[in-house]
Amino acid sequence: MDQDRIDEAVLALLYLGIHERHRTMPGARAWKSLDWDAMDRLHGRGLISDPATKARSVLLTESGLREAEAAFRRLFVPED
Repeated sequence: MDQDRIDEAVLALLYLGIHERHRTMPGARAWKSLDWDAMDRLHGRGLISDPATKARSVLLTESGLREAEAAFRRLFVPED
């Protein structure tokens, strides 16, 4: 795995989840969980179970698992 690319993607997702920018200090606060709108879209596409539950995790459907693995390989696995 290309850990630099993974870190870059996580950082980008944190940017997506910014909810507060500070006036008195540099930086911004970001949610630690993934963007709810994106999760809802994935659910709408049938790739994951309903994220609007008390559970801390979601279930990837069979097609969701295939697409997740393909995306992971495309984004984070270096080409030989």
